Amino acid sequence: MSARLHRLANGLTVAVEPMGGVETLAVGLYADVGARSEPDGLGGLAHMVEHMVFKGAGSRDARAIAEDIEDVGGSLNAWTARDHTVFHARLLADDLALGVGMIADLVRVPHFDEGELEREKAVVLSELGEARDTPDDIVFDHLQSAAFPGQPLGVPVLGDEASIAAIDTAALKRWVADQYRPEGLVLAAAGKVDEAALLKLAETHFGDMATGAPAAATPAAFASGTKHDRRRFDQIHLALGWAGLGYRDPAIHALSLFTSAAGGGMSSRLFQELREQRGLAYSIYAWAQSYAETGLFGVYCAAAREQAAEALALVEEVLARTAEGLTDAELDRARVQAKAGLLMGLEGPAARCDHLARQIQVHGRIVPVTETVAAIDAVTLAGARDAGQRALSGGRAIATVGGRLAKAA
Repeated sequence: MSARLHRLANGLTVAVEPMGGVETLAVGLYADVGARSEPDGLGGLAHMVEHMVFKGAGSRDARAIAEDIEDVGGSLNAWTARDHTVFHARLLADDLALGVGMIADLVRVPHFDEGELEREKAVVLSELGEARDTPDDIVFDHLQSAAFPGQPLGVPVLGDEASIAAIDTAALKRWVADQYRPEGLVLAAAGKVDEAALLKLAETHFGDMATGAPAAATPAAFASGTKHDRRRFDQIHLALGWAGLGYRDPAIHALSLFTSAAGGGMSSRLFQELREQRGLAYSIYAWAQSYAETGLFGVYCAAAREQAAEALALVEEVLARTAEGLTDAELDRARVQAKAGLLMGLEGPAARCDHLARQIQVHGRIVPVTETVAAIDAVTLAGARDAGQRALSGGRAIATVGGRLAKAA
């Protein structure tokens, strides 16, 4: 069954993708704003809002929210990224109304109690401490700040102690009022879902919202920064970044396939050369992250302190060689992996719901899977090499956690 898109009079988008052979559904409200849109000094605000809506919304307190969704065997969750926020439910097909109603309450009538906020700050600070004690986690925040220093896109999603302390209930309320505007929201559902019922629920719960869109995020520009966390661990964790591509760049699929061939799996050059042949790293991989106007092409590597500098030098050497000498066989392997990953990842209602909403947020329309597969198939060897060379031709950002790099032999 094909996915379909509708828009309410106030601009809120409703998307539905019925699926045969399933008895459950996923439904989510996707806001086109995240941590990069936060006011100065209030880093972590979007994430705090996500936490606080579950402390009470509509007629329910925190306990009732948990019990009402779990009484029907469902789950209710949310997550915050730098450029979007999601409120998501998984349910049996008959419980669509409950899911949409609860999500609407979270976003439209959260309680934001002052006492609950102070307690939740302690929870978020604990989460922040856990992240900082996990070097293969915090190194990516360090890389983000090194790549986009002094910019909203470089601020950690969790914020820091000072910014968390500065958040009050007035800031929470302003965020919801200013950012969760109908023209920046997508209500999406996939699975065993009744399209007419979803549209009626959307109108009931969101149709009275005043027309409007959230303010555009401040444009970001990649910089060749560095950030070194000198705390000592058994390994040094390295994250390297180069300027990547925005969502809509014509070369986005070419860079994705180059990334996969360079470091996307056990057959990739980075894995084979650094781990299998040289034994320099247990964990080594490349990735590409896109935003509206920019992105990051990056590599993560964890190595023993005495071998980290050698590993770093070899990473850069392997990437350069791959950009110049990527083979047809490597490209074909990356292409098949990309298509298999896409199609395998869309076999469940939750993944379908997320994919549907993000395609609308990024491209303003439902992009058929066949169109994406065709774009992957259209990437040429020259195009993939060029995408790699383009990424590596600019400056490099680097973040490390675990101590000083010893000089390579």
